[in-house]
Amino acid sequence: MHTENSTQPATGELPRHVAVIMDGNNRWARVNGLSGSAGHRAGAAAARQVVYSCVKRQIPYLTLFAFSSENWLRPNKEVKGLMALFLAVLKRQEIKQMHNNNVRLQFIGNRESFSAKLQEHMRDVEELTAANTGTVVTVAADYGGQWDIANAARQIAEQVEQGKLRASDVDVSTMQKHICLGQYPMPDLCIRTGGESRISNFLLWQFAYTELYFTGSYWPDFDDSHFEAAMLDYCKRQRRYGQTDSPSHSDELPVLGSERSA
Repeated sequence: MHTENSTQPATGELPRHVAVIMDGNNRWARVNGLSGSAGHRAGAAAARQVVYSCVKRQIPYLTLFAFSSENWLRPNKEVKGLMALFLAVLKRQEIKQMHNNNVRLQFIGNRESFSAKLQEHMRDVEELTAANTGTVVTVAADYGGQWDIANAARQIAEQVEQGKLRASDVDVSTMQKHICLGQYPMPDLCIRTGGESRISNFLLWQFAYTELYFTGSYWPDFDDSHFEAAMLDYCKRQRRYGQTDSPSHSDELPVLGSERSA
């Protein structure tokens, strides 16, 4: 567990790819005597803040866990509220503001479970920002790490069945080409708010060597100062990847290295 109590800017090599498990919206709402929907609205505002925290620090990749495969099991009223909020966010002026800040937005997950209108707006946002060259913000929606691995395995199996690939050719790099985010550097840092110390089926394949940062702060309270504290903590760590000395970013994960230069 880490506390956010430093005002000094992080020095050293910042992460290239930050992943965030945004946890604690409902508990924040209860503590503040508000409705669950108010907690989720405050969480959406915090998500916008963390995007600009990355833009400000020129962090190339940010992946946000917005809606897990398991979230469909929540009460129907809450799920409907989340879907309505998701749609409202995609239609807001702030999407255009992110576009004007050269942010590229994209989505991963099984989007077929969402309404046709929501899928349409997701495509519109992706198309609007597709040519942007700044921070790539990936929103994981109806996403689960086990689903991701199984989906990649199915695609590989289909290629084997079609004779396009031999089973003996299937290796780590083959899986990497079919996994979500496979074209980007693997996450260097995962931040989880809300006081829980687990990754909850998020980016299971991609987190093989990811540094983990857990904080007790609820997600709506996570602002730029909290983000800076996570950067400070990350910069103090030495990442060895099983080696004696810590390699540079360009030498990380040699088995998956071809994707890390993206």
